Amino acid sequence: MIRLCDLSLSLQGKDILQSISADLPAGQVTAILGPNGAGKSSLLKCMTGSQKGYSGAVLLDGQDLRRYGLEELASRRAVLSQHLQIAFPFSVEDVVQMGRNPFSKQGNPAKDQQVIARALEIVDAAPLRHRLFPTLSGGEQQRVQLARILAQLWGTKGGYLFLDEPTSALDLKHQYHVLSLISALSQQQGMTVIVILHDLNLARRFTNHSLLLKDGALLASGDSRDILRPALVRDAYQVSMKEVQETGSADSHLVFDESIQAEFRLN
Repeated sequence: MIRLCDLSLSLQGKDILQSISADLPAGQVTAILGPNGAGKSSLLKCMTGSQKGYSGAVLLDGQDLRRYGLEELASRRAVLSQHLQIAFPFSVEDVVQMGRNPFSKQGNPAKDQQVIARALEIVDAAPLRHRLFPTLSGGEQQRVQLARILAQLWGTKGGYLFLDEPTSALDLKHQYHVLSLISALSQQQGMTVIVILHDLNLARRFTNHSLLLKDGALLASGDSRDILRPALVRDAYQVSMKEVQETGSADSHLVFDESIQAEFRLN
C-alpha cells in the first residue's frame, strides 16, 4: 500500500502540492485525475522517488520512500514517464532489455530473452522487436516503453507500476488494450498500479480508486465511480457533464451536458 502523509511541494516559490493525505490500496488500479496544472505529474514523481524536496512523507509498504535504496526500488517499482526520449538508434529489443538491468547480476540471458519476447507480445508490439526505436510512431514507442517496465517487474508479486498518461499517444484499440492489461496485472498478479489519465470514462471503467486534484490540493479520493460524478467533475474541471445509463446495462458514462452551451465571442 502507498500512504501519502501531509505531502506538500513548492518549486521556485510556487505551491505545487498542498497537504495531500490519502491511502492508495494495494493490488488495485488508482487513477490520478484533474485538470492541467493540478499537480498530477508532480504527485506521481513524489511517489516514485524522482521528485525531491517535498515535505510530509510517502510510505511504501509502511516505510518512508526516502529510506529505500535505488536497487531495492528498482526491484519493487517501475515507472513509465510521460516525456522519456531515446534519440540513440537502439532497437526495440535493446529498449525492453533496459528493463532487465536490475537482474543483470543474475546472469540469465535466456530468461531475459523470454521475458522480452513475452512483454512485447502482451503489449501488441512483437512485430516491432527488431525495428529501431526512434523510427517508431509515438503510439508504438509508448507501447514499447510499457513493455520495458513490464520486463522490469516480470514475475514480481505485489510490485508497483507508475504510469504517466500511458494512453496519450494510443489509438482507441490500444487504449483499451493497455488499460485492460494493467487491470489484469492488478487482479492476477497483485500489482498496485498508479496511473494518470485524462479520459474520465476510461478511469471509471478500468480503475478501482481515484484521486481527484485541483490546484495542487486533493479535492476527493475514493472509489472511481463515486468520485467521477457530475458535481465533482464540474468543481474540478469547470465543465458541466451528465451521467447517462448505457442501454441494456447497469453501467453508465459521462457526457457533456449539451443543455448548457458556452458562448464564445470572436470579435
